[in-house]
Amino acid sequence: MKGIFWFSLILLYGCSGNKRKPLPDQVDELFAQEFKDDQPGAAVLVIMNGDTIIKKGYGIADMNTKGKITPSTLFNVGSITKTFVSSTILSLAEDGKLTVIDSLYKYFPHFKNPAIAKKIKLHHLLTHTSGLPDNRRALHDSVYLLTAKDQENWNPIEQNDSLLFEPGTRFEYSNPAFNGLALIIEKITGKKWQEIVNERIFIPANMPTSKITDGPYPENGVAHGYLKSGASFIEKDYGEEPTFAAAGNGGVWSSVEELARYEMALRQGVILKKDLLELSRSIMHYHPWHDSLPPFIGFSWFISQTTDSVKIISHTGTQGGFYADFVSIPQNDFLYVVLGNRSFPRQEFRKKILAMIGLKPQQLYTPK
Repeated sequence: MKGIFWFSLILLYGCSGNKRKPLPDQVDELFAQEFKDDQPGAAVLVIMNGDTIIKKGYGIADMNTKGKITPSTLFNVGSITKTFVSSTILSLAEDGKLTVIDSLYKYFPHFKNPAIAKKIKLHHLLTHTSGLPDNRRALHDSVYLLTAKDQENWNPIEQNDSLLFEPGTRFEYSNPAFNGLALIIEKITGKKWQEIVNERIFIPANMPTSKITDGPYPENGVAHGYLKSGASFIEKDYGEEPTFAAAGNGGVWSSVEELARYEMALRQGVILKKDLLELSRSIMHYHPWHDSLPPFIGFSWFISQTTDSVKIISHTGTQGGFYADFVSIPQNDFLYVVLGNRSFPRQEFRKKILAMIGLKPQQLYTPK
């Protein structure tokens, strides 16, 4: 029935008696109006019911070379990286190499206050509910964080002697939590965590051009991020933006084509068994819960609903001049991926894309 629904929907939008344009034309018009041919832009991909509705690039990837953005252009995906770290941690759990109820102390016994590390479990890191203060903030605009990798971003966290709140009682978005999780992958496997993601995700999902930062980011063969400054654009990525060298929180570089393969590999049970994937994409309910926001996060994934209770699984990505959005609705066999190398009204675009297919999302938190 789903296939009939989507087919009918596309026909409806394209029939001569209806004023609405065909869905691919609607999406193309939205992006073409926002992104100019001679400026930084974006790549977009929309899949419905197994069919690619649109897959297209807009604008240029590099202001120096003027190379055009295509669906295969590599962008920094920002915090969508966290889903790769989470999936890898869960795949190690499937293999019996760790459990999500392991304490942080098991992997980092040198915390200034060991009692903190003993309270926090890996699932608290995966759900941004650890209560660990991000004490890097005092360093955030310093030269230190321009080149600091995962370990250097994690070291200050081990110096915390108190928590913002008891683990599992509130939500506090945490980049260094995923630097720590990346380091745990290395402790478990004895390899660079980037290699493990390649082995467990990139290769089985057929993502041959995707890569992960390990220090300086790739100089060639990728889009560069830009910030609008008056009538021009200035580069805003490695060397200009702190945390680019840290990879666990935002180091994956991929294309809309290969992120779509990642999603399909997840849905097909290639990366994780389907019951564990479902757990990772279900809201974690902690008790007691003292946040003003109701629980809305799984293992790294953000979970929301449409107004008619269709489940939306998503994650955004922001780093330097890079803006990304990843929205999956498995119930309707829908996927929307956009990767940009400059800012754009990301949430409004998401709403408009979903409205085009007759869905209205409830307004919930998404990381900036």
